[in-house]
Amino acid sequence: MTLLLKQEKPFAQGGNRLCFVHPENSDRCIKIRRPDFTLEDRRRKKGFPKNLKPLSSFDDNIDEFQVMRTFEKRYGDSVFAHISRCYGFEDTDIGRGLTSELIRDQNGRISQTLKKYLWDFGLDDAISRAISLFTEFWVGNSVPSRDLLLHNIVVQIFSGQIKRLVVIDGLGSAGLISDRVLPRYFLHRKAQRKVINLHQRIDELLNQRGNGDFPGYHGLLIHDGRPNPKVTDAEDFE
Repeated sequence: MTLLLKQEKPFAQGGNRLCFVHPENSDRCIKIRRPDFTLEDRRRKKGFPKNLKPLSSFDDNIDEFQVMRTFEKRYGDSVFAHISRCYGFEDTDIGRGLTSELIRDQNGRISQTLKKYLWDFGLDDAISRAISLFTEFWVGNSVPSRDLLLHNIVVQIFSGQIKRLVVIDGLGSAGLISDRVLPRYFLHRKAQRKVINLHQRIDELLNQRGNGDFPGYHGLLIHDGRPNPKVTDAEDFE
């Protein structure tokens, strides 16, 4: 069966993919490669030696699917406490898409990114605790990832409280050597570096608050994925 997305509006856009609410399951999303940015374009932008990699290695959907299969084997179900689940590929009228868990708050809204939360509320006690729990999990389990970008982590809220932080993109390795073949020691050191870099990004964003508009479009929702969204931000914390 081919899912119809051509007339739908994505709820978010990344550098390489568009994200749509699954038309038959509101708790899932479908990630589609951007038609205006081909795999050839991606490889062309890379410098040596990354531009020597095969074209398929620049397909984020294929890479994410392979990474998630490895995570399930290596970590089991516990890894999905802080990582969105992956359900495999589905055909759509705008191309083959990867179906993943869509993280929503208790009120039904799609969860905002860590970048948006920090921009709106700063580093309050609630988010500080959530970041601490997340980073302890990340390093403790030596979870391999690319850089932990603030717009690739969402903040899920239930009953007015932060339930968890969830990584929705940027997993796996961007290097020539796959994380799947690296020993645990190297993965642990890499996870530590990624967490240090995450804290640096948090500090950089906080230093920008109050000095202008939200930086860039990454991390902003185009819509909240509900048929009739009429909820104010304050409702999340009632």
